[in-house]
Amino acid sequence: MAEIVHNRIAMLRAERRVSRRQLADALGVHYQTIGYLERGEFSPSLFLALRIAAYFEVPVEVVFGLQPFPRLGSDTDG
Repeated sequence: MAEIVHNRIAMLRAERRVSRRQLADALGVHYQTIGYLERGEFSPSLFLALRIAAYFEVPVEVVFGLQPFPRLGSDTDG
């Protein structure tokens, strides 16, 4: 069973109008690392995951999860 970490980095970046390069510069990583994270090609270290959550000022569970996040606009109320 593959270990997949799902994330909302792209959604958070879009909401706050932050480019991959801006986020990467703030975190001290290469901008391509942000793309790898967003596409699920790379799982962050705990340290990096916590720094990403802190950057967006949200709990780490808002950014990362073991289950896919519901799609925006999906009807979850029935």
